[in-house]
This record gives sequence, C-alpha cells and structure tokens, in this order.
Amino acid sequence: MENALESDDGALSANESLGRRLRELRTQSGLSLRALARSLDISPSAVSQIETGVMVPSVNRLIAIVTALGVPLSAAFEAPGADSSASTAPADTLGDRLAGLADDPVERDGYVISRAGRTPDMNLESGVVYRRLSPGPVPGLEIFESTYPAGSTGSAHGDLIRHDGFEIGSITSGTLTITFEGEHVTLSAGDSITFPATRPHRLSNRSGEPCVAVWVIVHA
Repeated sequence: MENALESDDGALSANESLGRRLRELRTQSGLSLRALARSLDISPSAVSQIETGVMVPSVNRLIAIVTALGVPLSAAFEAPGADSSASTAPADTLGDRLAGLADDPVERDGYVISRAGRTPDMNLESGVVYRRLSPGPVPGLEIFESTYPAGSTGSAHGDLIRHDGFEIGSITSGTLTITFEGEHVTLSAGDSITFPATRPHRLSNRSGEPCVAVWVIVHA
C-alpha cells in the first residue's frame, strides 16, 4: 500500500490520478461503489481506498476492476476527465486495456511516434511496473513491457486472472514464474512462452533479481 500525496504544486500524484480516473469510470458505468465491491468480492472501503489513491491495486485487481466496469485498461490510464467514449475494445482484452499508457504520442500521416521519456510507467502493487511499447492502437495487437521486482507478484492474494486473446512473452532479463492451475512454469532471460489468456494465470518473480519481459497480446 502506498499513500497518495499531492506534489508541492498541487498536482495529483500518480496514485490519486489513477484512483480518480477509476472513480470516474465507475460513475460512468452506473455501478455504485458497493456494487463494484461485490463484483470484486472485496469490501467497499477497499474500493474507496483505491479510488482515493490510498491503496495501489495489484495487476490482477486492476484488470478485474476494468473488466467489471466494461472498459479497456487504456481508459483507466487516461487523465481524469478524459473522454473514454473512444475506448470501445472488449473489457477483457488486456492488450487493448494498455492502449492509454503512451503520454501524448505524436500522430502523423500514417504513423504514431512516442518519444523516449514520454511514456509514463504504470506502477502497481508490489512495485510491478508496466510500460506500453506501442505508441498507438494496432488492431488485434498490443506490445508492452513489464518489470517485476524481486519477490513481486501480480496478486498478493494468490488469485489467478483470465482475459481474452493470446499472450506471447519473452524474458529480457531475470526470471519470471507463470502460475497456471496446478502448474508453475519458470522462464529465464531468452526464454519465451505463448498461451491462451483465457487460461487462468498469475505472474510472479520468485528470484532475488528484477525481471523485465516484453509481452505481445494478440486478440482472437
């Protein structure tokens, strides 16, 4: 858990910005705080703490939230007050949920560029960081990078997550363990894996070193 503090100039912290955006999306969806809490099987106070930036959601919790709200993850990472009407991808397509991570990409005739340092990190529970590598949406395909610190996991409560499409992962450095129901697969630098994302899974780093991986999400 991490406290949400305003900066000296009054700007929202990253946690507050994410929480406020999630609250906006919940309001737009018509779900009450209690209804969302019931769908996530957590307490209303936990949802409130996430929405105020007091609590940082895990990777799996964030995916569960946007799925319950019926929006892609990209909508969650737009600035509070942003118009999410263009986010029409299915809620359970993880790659499309990451479409909003690029900060103000430059769009030209036929291509989109995101310069170094212009793509904000998505910082979640356990210090896990996600960064989108594709600056603009590509139909049926998304690419992103994840960094799992030593001992971190996609869910502190051990739950598995599932969503639409297929995942292709390649380990850049370190070691990452993917947990399926009844099976653990450990990948090291240079290893890669492909699996249907509809199969319940969880990512974790059980080693003493950080792990960086590149992921391609293919939407069926």
